[in-house]
Amino acid sequence: MPTPPIPSSLAAQMGESPAPLYARVKQMISLQISNGSWPPHYRVPSESELVNELGFSRMTINRALRELTAEGLLVRMQGVGTFVAEPKTQSALFEVHNIADEIRQRGHRHRCQVLELGEAAAGAHLAAAFDIREGSRLYHSVLLHLENDIPVQIEDRYVNPAVAPDYLQQDFTRETPYVYLNRVAPLTEGEHLVEAILAEPHECQWLQIPEAEPCLLIRRRTWSGRHPVTLARLVHPGSRHRLEGRFSR
Repeated sequence: MPTPPIPSSLAAQMGESPAPLYARVKQMISLQISNGSWPPHYRVPSESELVNELGFSRMTINRALRELTAEGLLVRMQGVGTFVAEPKTQSALFEVHNIADEIRQRGHRHRCQVLELGEAAAGAHLAAAFDIREGSRLYHSVLLHLENDIPVQIEDRYVNPAVAPDYLQQDFTRETPYVYLNRVAPLTEGEHLVEAILAEPHECQWLQIPEAEPCLLIRRRTWSGRHPVTLARLVHPGSRHRLEGRFSR
């Protein structure tokens, strides 16, 4: 069956290709996104508009939009429309890095808000994690990290005062806990637990996301030599973050 004529400006982006029609639509939309013509949050033409614009069937257009949504390039909002997704930030799965450095390496601006900073008594779970007596003193901080003023991570961290005695005196709007802790208690060992969760309502407000949006949770425990240093709970909006790992046998 011959390809229907495509007399529009968008159609001119399609070019000639032996690929299936839905794949050609995906390529065209991906090109609009990659070359900056359709920036993040740009409203993509509706299915009906694309059917009229390109001359393809609704089934073809629908498949292209569904697959691009599944791949994370588009966000479809029921009753509102389809939009270009905000690019996801990326972190190494098995490595510990300074989030401020990661953001700056992408050419973006890092900013930190201190939401909580003080002391906490260790309950049973924290006492076991730090190998201390229940009720012992720990330092506790909750920070919000922003990338170009968009919230990308909640850092909820407990710290062992024995290895970081001046933790509460630090200005974490100028220097992240990662930098300070690596200076006073260099990391020698760590463990990660990664989960998909729904954030607490107040965390959704901090991250500026709807309560139904899935989030990525990293629970991270670190040691310096034989001493437990921190237990951190890192919450990322699922639409703004991904983890990447590489391994070999």
